[in-house]
Amino acid sequence: MRSWRQRRRVSQLDLAIEADVSARHLSFLETGRARPSREMVARLAEELEVPLRHRNRLLVAAGFAPMFPEREVRAPEMHAVRQALDKILAGHEPYPALVVDAAWNLVAANRAAGMFMEGVPAELLTEPVNALRLSLHPDAMGGRLANLAEVRAHLLHRLRRQAEVSGDGRLAELHDELAGYVYPGVDLNVAHVPGPTDILVPLRIRHGDRILSMFTTIATFGTPVDVTVSELAIETFWPSDEETAAAFR
Repeated sequence: MRSWRQRRRVSQLDLAIEADVSARHLSFLETGRARPSREMVARLAEELEVPLRHRNRLLVAAGFAPMFPEREVRAPEMHAVRQALDKILAGHEPYPALVVDAAWNLVAANRAAGMFMEGVPAELLTEPVNALRLSLHPDAMGGRLANLAEVRAHLLHRLRRQAEVSGDGRLAELHDELAGYVYPGVDLNVAHVPGPTDILVPLRIRHGDRILSMFTTIATFGTPVDVTVSELAIETFWPSDEETAAAFR
């Protein structure tokens, strides 16, 4: 619990006030001089915005059973979730859209997202397929990005931040792997400086004799109480200009 409080940069006093518990009792809980109730673990985890997977681990560490189930996406109970995902993915065509889990592994994608897999070596398409690895690997999209330096810097910054906030060691390992990729002949220190008319960092991909320019939005499920659902993210790609929109159409 202390590690999560420190990761959130919250003092014992501030957490105690927000959780409506005495700072002395919170100190005793962190040092092991007092044992928390199941309700107290849940309350503190909620205030610290601990991911559901890690809330279960906190409960187990305190001697309680996990509170949040973790179902497979294909489980019968997940029918409504799968239906929503399928409708979003299909409804976003002709533009690409995909669903990833907490480690950025591909869960589902629409037909338009197939352009990201074109010419990619088979080993990178072996399950689990990682969306960020596909984005930056030199033999995948990393070798086709016309603005590799700025996209790489943005993705690595976001991934490092996610690793810090979530406490997920898999993300830290993935960050180190992606940061170590080598791109012969590419100066990664030269990136486009945003101008006064820029709004978003585009994803500019060489596709045949064209350069397709896109930006993305990311959506998650509201009020999840299942670990799997809480970790799903839907990334949709949108054309930045009419030429790209026409190419997809």
